[in-house]
Amino acid sequence: MSSSVQAPDVTHIAPREKAEILSQALPYIQRFHGKTVVIKYGGNAMTDPELQQDFAEDVVLLKLVGLNPVVVHGGGPQIENALNKLGKKGHFIQGMRVTDDETMEVVEWVLAGQVQQDIVGLINKAGGKAVGLTGRDGGMIRAKKLKMVDQKDPTIEHDVGLVGDIESIDPSVVKALQDDAFIPVISPLGFGKDNESYNINADVVAGKLAEVLKAEKLVLLTNTPGVLDKAGNLLTDLTAREIDALFEDGTLSGGMLPKIASALDAARSGVHAVHIIDGRVPHALLLEVLSDQAYGTMIRSH
Repeated sequence: MSSSVQAPDVTHIAPREKAEILSQALPYIQRFHGKTVVIKYGGNAMTDPELQQDFAEDVVLLKLVGLNPVVVHGGGPQIENALNKLGKKGHFIQGMRVTDDETMEVVEWVLAGQVQQDIVGLINKAGGKAVGLTGRDGGMIRAKKLKMVDQKDPTIEHDVGLVGDIESIDPSVVKALQDDAFIPVISPLGFGKDNESYNINADVVAGKLAEVLKAEKLVLLTNTPGVLDKAGNLLTDLTAREIDALFEDGTLSGGMLPKIASALDAARSGVHAVHIIDGRVPHALLLEVLSDQAYGTMIRSH
């Protein structure tokens, strides 16, 4: 699907059909009214101007019909861009960015400055009231240095620098904002016991936040149609056990690993449904939450 699609012309749709399309959303609006939906925003949806606008409109609409969206954003390409300008080459181990002191400074100003504020602006322009936060705000995300064990040899530990592992999340600042018609937009930055900053994988932050907020749904926007089998077919509905099998036979690897792992943790910890969806589809978020169409993979705990 082309990622720069024109807004569809709906003038030819008969009023009755329009009404039927709208009324199909009613059971979902009723079921999810007052419930929290944590959305990890990344990939093309975040870099293509038309998809950015679609995303902002979707978030505002979800808020207006009574759901509580919380946005957690990544910023891989933007960080890569900024590092390239400084002549620094990004380095990854098992899908995680190695973060030295200088890289950490860049990560902070790109995520908490540029990217977060762009998203806040987009949502506000679409009629919402977005507020930008990092893990420091309200003491939200306490972290420690991530110990990364080698996937093949558990005796080897990789040093990935100032990459954080979440110790605890205090969601009170998010709850306070939600109760007051605001839409929180969270940068995945945490702080340690000596006030040091940590770069945390955004999928992991979204997953843990969904757990502590007892979210109804966790939605991860990606640049893939969802979880694919070896033949490239979309797997729309998976259980924890089926995912373990996909890890073992090597179907799942690379950048999908942290995504699936956080999705699985969230599903096992009480988040009712985790959706890994194709952010390249216009309005994928709205369609996934308020219709019975599948625009990706849904993961259930059993």
